[in-house]
Amino acid sequence: MDVSFVKTPEIQQLLDRAAGVNESGGNPRFKAIMRDLFQSIMELIVRHDISESEFWLAMKFLADGAGEIGLIVPGTGIEHFLDLYMDAKDAEAGLTGGTPRTIEGPLYVAGAPLVEGNVNLSTDPDEGTQVLHMTGAVTGPDGEPVQNAILHVWHANSQGWYSHFDPTGEQTPFNNRRRIKLGADGRYAFHSHQPSGYSVPPQGATDQLMQALGRHGNRPAHVHFFIEAPGYRTLTTQINFGDDPFAADDFAFGTREGLLPVPNRQGDAAYIAFDFQLQRAHDAADEGFSARSRAEAQPAVENA
Repeated sequence: MDVSFVKTPEIQQLLDRAAGVNESGGNPRFKAIMRDLFQSIMELIVRHDISESEFWLAMKFLADGAGEIGLIVPGTGIEHFLDLYMDAKDAEAGLTGGTPRTIEGPLYVAGAPLVEGNVNLSTDPDEGTQVLHMTGAVTGPDGEPVQNAILHVWHANSQGWYSHFDPTGEQTPFNNRRRIKLGADGRYAFHSHQPSGYSVPPQGATDQLMQALGRHGNRPAHVHFFIEAPGYRTLTTQINFGDDPFAADDFAFGTREGLLPVPNRQGDAAYIAFDFQLQRAHDAADEGFSARSRAEAQPAVENA
């Protein structure tokens, strides 16, 4: 049997009813999206002759793996696809340049201390790690310093754990997380205990999926950023350490050209100089964050 079965009147009527196409209530765009989704699933079942048992095993995987959806989405390339799609829409609109966007990941926490100056991100000790020193400037499309910018930065510790998500419970709140208020020159500087790469939770849903695909679940050492400023488009990006073994083979597809600086390692220190370039906002929505659900903790106040 081929997918033409899905085009039969009986199945098409089923799709219309399931999506509420002929109902007066509801959202028309949402109905169209859901109808297309339902039809795609039905066509997938026919094309690959998916059995009833296989279907319900897939539903069980999705239900059991709901807690790892923030890893499954980047691991399947969908989050990177969203970046590529937004890039293509920008290019179509004639918007080019600026630091590349890349995946956010699931581990941002709102409410980090807002600080100024050369900031120490690390509250906790992390023995045996190099100290990462990162400096640079935030400019606009014409090279102008971006004033009143806030740079959100967060990364893992040397064990690959993020504060607020560390199963050992050993990290204090907002360890390796800060919001940095930049001055009129648009320059930033911070130092911290260098992060390590990590893998997805062993035997978890994402690990099971990667094994079934014959893939690994490793991420290189990296640092995440949001940069927001009045009049500019908020940037979501991250840098992967260019000398990490997984720098060019990130399971989450976070690696992008222009986001792979190689640290200058000197003794117990590692230095990265990296400049960010923002695009101008075209409306208020450009200055905001996406509607993605994010963790939030009690705001903290701290001196630099």
